[in-house]
Amino acid sequence: MADARTDGRVARGDATRRLVLGRTMAIASVEGLEGLSIGRVAGELGLSKSGVFALFGSKEELQLSTIRAARAVFVQHVALPTQEVPPGVGRVWRLCRAYLDYSRERVFPGGCFFSAVAAEFGGRDSPVRKAIAAARTEWLGYIGSVLGEARDEGGVRADVDLGQLVFELSALVETANVTSVLHGEDSGYERAAVAVLARLRAVAGDPGELDDGRDG
Repeated sequence: MADARTDGRVARGDATRRLVLGRTMAIASVEGLEGLSIGRVAGELGLSKSGVFALFGSKEELQLSTIRAARAVFVQHVALPTQEVPPGVGRVWRLCRAYLDYSRERVFPGGCFFSAVAAEFGGRDSPVRKAIAAARTEWLGYIGSVLGEARDEGGVRADVDLGQLVFELSALVETANVTSVLHGEDSGYERAAVAVLARLRAVAGDPGELDDGRDG
């Protein structure tokens, strides 16, 4: 009986945690991580402040937990869809499309969560800044790994500077996100897609793989 009560409390705690983090991710993507507070979230969700505090303990931990939750969402919507495509230039194209879709579909109401919070903490030395920086490093590293696989498979030419290409592709898709968020229109997504596709064709071992703009 005691185990059942314990399991019930754990399940309720996990459900509350998911509810809170769903709200904090939405807030932070629009207002930034400094817009978060235990009292605010508790009030908006009709929860007790003490109950939310028991789950997170501090504003900083609430921010860090929100970053971890947002990373999981990003992986689900951007990284995982690329696994549907065999290694090669088509997988790189699928990855860029997945990011554009993630932003355009407003998985987070403020566009890309990490673009929204990066500038906010860019000049600070704190665990929150380090967590944001680590997430961005992971994102750029993932682009690089997908490009590296493509080069190993002959989908990207061996003489291509992968670091430069990572920079260019990330800049294109992230600029589309910022343009949409700031100006409220979606033309940047199509412009970014056209530019990404042109850049990939320029470095592809067989540009014909991308002639129809699809990844197979």
